[in-house]
Amino acid sequence: MSESSAEAVAAVASATGAAANWRRATGIAGAAIGVIAAGAAAGVAIERMTVGRGMRQKARLALDSAGPYGSLRGTPGKAYSDDGTELYYEVDDIDPEAAPALSPRRRRLFGRKAPAPVTVVFSHGYCLNQDSWHFQRAALRGVVRTVHWDQRSHGRSGRGVAQTQESRQVDIEQLGRDLKAVIDAAAPEGPLVLVGHSMGGMTVMALADQFPDLIRDRVVATALVGTSSGKLGEVNFGLPVAGVNAVRRVLPGVLKALGQRAELVERGRRATADLFAGIIKRYSFSSRDVDPAVARFAERMIEGTPIDVVAEFYPAFADHDKTEALALFTDMPVLVLAGVGDLVTPSEHSEAIADHLPEAELVLVPDAGHLVMLEHPEVVTDRLADLLTRAGAVPAGATVSGYGSTSSTAQRG
Repeated sequence: MSESSAEAVAAVASATGAAANWRRATGIAGAAIGVIAAGAAAGVAIERMTVGRGMRQKARLALDSAGPYGSLRGTPGKAYSDDGTELYYEVDDIDPEAAPALSPRRRRLFGRKAPAPVTVVFSHGYCLNQDSWHFQRAALRGVVRTVHWDQRSHGRSGRGVAQTQESRQVDIEQLGRDLKAVIDAAAPEGPLVLVGHSMGGMTVMALADQFPDLIRDRVVATALVGTSSGKLGEVNFGLPVAGVNAVRRVLPGVLKALGQRAELVERGRRATADLFAGIIKRYSFSSRDVDPAVARFAERMIEGTPIDVVAEFYPAFADHDKTEALALFTDMPVLVLAGVGDLVTPSEHSEAIADHLPEAELVLVPDAGHLVMLEHPEVVTDRLADLLTRAGAVPAGATVSGYGSTSSTAQRG
């Protein structure tokens, strides 16, 4: 047996041993988690037959040092939520000199005239941070005013005060109030465009539910990317019925137990980085040819979310139901976009949102998973630029036709 083949067998054996230990510690929890991990573990084992451990480690280091993703920074600011949690945000202001010097690509997106004074507020998803919008931020930089913020306990924001000091469960309603605090601090006046991915889209819906006047008075357009208005408890994550039922029964308790042993678990995550990378890739992307630097960028963001934060937020999704709040977006341009291969918030959930917003533009992107804005950034940027044009955030005469690959890779409903 070759060294690489032996390593592959050892990898599977290691995963099996880890699952056995988990079963002893948490009853059937190990079996349930094992269902999720099985496909990823097999993929990692196969990869190990051809790629040595040292080579993979060197590749990760090279990608971390050379990858430009997540390197964009703006003017920093801090907002404080109603429970005192410190929320970090950054503002990219309009560059007065940008319009005359726009590249041909940017001219296709936005034209030459100065954009209208609109602020575009980006809200990121679960276990990510504001850098997940890297490509869209790069395209909009200097052309329109944007705000990127980190949700509580994510990125550079502080840990939730209500969670750490008062042991209160985080919920999506709290995230909506957090977004309101960021808007009050970073964009207290003027028109707004709200953009949310996954949990960030749910945050936007929670904002609308609690602050309907803000939506009516100031929001001129909304983009909901890979998100859901409810019924997340029905998502099967691409698992067989028996597996998903087991996961639903035990996962909240398992995550809570792991969150209480955060330091030990974090060491385990580092020791099984390849297995976690396989799981992350499976549930983030659908394409076979994802740029390795982009895949590694996603890994870094997700790995950077502490296990106790993962555990803290997970139960909130089962209670999320903001279908009625969607009515507040009916009188404005709305983009609803999702990857057809999304296993986390399936595209059917975006179709359900569009059913409640018949005037919305529905874009379903084939060969795309949950992190569609990283996997197919040209499609997301193209449709977002069009939304901003329709909302008056950029010149009405601007055109996005012919840019990116929307016409050949996305189905528009």
